[in-house]
This record gives sequence, C-alpha cells and structure tokens, in this order.
Amino acid sequence: MNASPAEELLDVVDERDEVIGTLPRGEVYARGLRHRCAFVLVRDASDRVFVHRRTASKLLFPSLYDMFVGGVVGAGESYDAAALREAEEELGVRGLPRPVPVLSFLYDDGPGGRGSWWSRVYEVRCDLPVSPQVEEVAWHAFLTEEELERRLGEWTWVPDGLVAWERLRSARG
Repeated sequence: MNASPAEELLDVVDERDEVIGTLPRGEVYARGLRHRCAFVLVRDASDRVFVHRRTASKLLFPSLYDMFVGGVVGAGESYDAAALREAEEELGVRGLPRPVPVLSFLYDDGPGGRGSWWSRVYEVRCDLPVSPQVEEVAWHAFLTEEELERRLGEWTWVPDGLVAWERLRSARG
C-alpha cells in the first residue's frame, strides 16, 4: 500500500477513455491530467440518499459536501471494482451489493480548475449500518431527495458531484 494518497498510481486517459499512461495521483492532479473516477449514489432501506461532508485533509475539494461516495479508479482497476471498493471503504461496510452502473460522462472542471476526468455513476442500496471512514468523511446523514434538493442552495458541494447529480436527474426524466 502506498504511503499517501498522492503516491497512488492512476491511469491517465484520453478523450475516448483509453489509457495513455500511468502516474502518481499527486502528479495527475498537479498537471490536470485526465483520469477516471467512480461515483456511487447510496440509498438506505427508506430510499434516502447518503450525504456527507469531506474531511479537510482531502486532496481534492476538502470540506465540501457530496451526495456520492467514490473516488479515483486506480491504475489497472476497473470502474466496477473501484465503485465497490470505494463505497465499502467510505461507508465502512463489507458485503455491499455490487453497485449498478447508470451513466458515464467526461467531467471538465473548466479553466483554472483541476482538469477533467471520465466519470462513471453508479447506484447501490445499503441496508447495512454504516460507519464512515474518518479519513474521508467528516459528517454524514441519509437525506430524502427533497431534503437534499433543499440543501443544494445552502451548502457548498463538490462541483463534479453536482454535475453527476444533475445528469442523473436528467437521465431519469
């Protein structure tokens, strides 16, 4: 295991999501290189959405709110494997059902941003008691979609999560 998240190896990909190289996460972020991420929308037995605030120590978007768990896809790792790994890690559970892929898109953080990444959005139901990873999650709750929508204008959200949320809502009609 790597000593820090910045040393984790990531696949660098092109506009078609084909691997063109492998570099440490810190370098990928510093140079704004295109990579891969998995986003997992987690619902509980009451159909509420897991929402959390990221810790201040996160390399990307520290202390912001997110309606997805997930993260970067490691070098040589599949999106599906990353989605399950990241969801179990962040929620602090084992035995989660395999997240179901819903949509993919190329996120671009715009001029002066952090770059772009291929993003695959998943959904999963978690009926297990969660114990979120303290290194990743500073606060969490399960919110109804109505509560989440109310908070969109009140809290500062990760920008890629907001785009993924909008795309997911649009895909559902």
